[in-house]
Amino acid sequence: MRDFASTEQRLAVTCRRYPDFPRRPATLVRLVKHIHKLVHDEANTMLKPYGINHPEYNLMMMLYGTASGTMSPSELADAAGEKSANITRLTNELCDKGLIARSASADDRRKVELSLTAQGLALIDSFLPDICVMLLRQTRHLTVSEQAQFEKLLKKLLSGLAD
Repeated sequence: MRDFASTEQRLAVTCRRYPDFPRRPATLVRLVKHIHKLVHDEANTMLKPYGINHPEYNLMMMLYGTASGTMSPSELADAAGEKSANITRLTNELCDKGLIARSASADDRRKVELSLTAQGLALIDSFLPDICVMLLRQTRHLTVSEQAQFEKLLKKLLSGLAD
């Protein structure tokens, strides 16, 4: 849905029917939703040959970007913005594929730790060049300065949602 005109038309109708409807905030939220869908769909298409999907990629990258290399399931859920039930399903799938491993914490045997396997690290090494190309292509219409400004604005929006 690259053409946002039909959404804007529906928002205009909504505003005529309900004059107090906040058109600009609604437009921003709908744009974010459309961007998320397009990014998610493109990532799924790009990752399919590697045998993983976008949510699995996100979990793997959260582990990859952690200095210790391990996270608890609840830490991973928070980092990835996933519900705990979905984390269980996704981590089961990644374990079944041999890409991550579960182990007991050295500090507390009741605590589970998740980490990437050698196979998981090798898979990340294989898809990162394609991910880099995709990310650069997705942001190619924004200058470096615009990207910095957009990042700042998105963080500001995010912090307002967390209040």
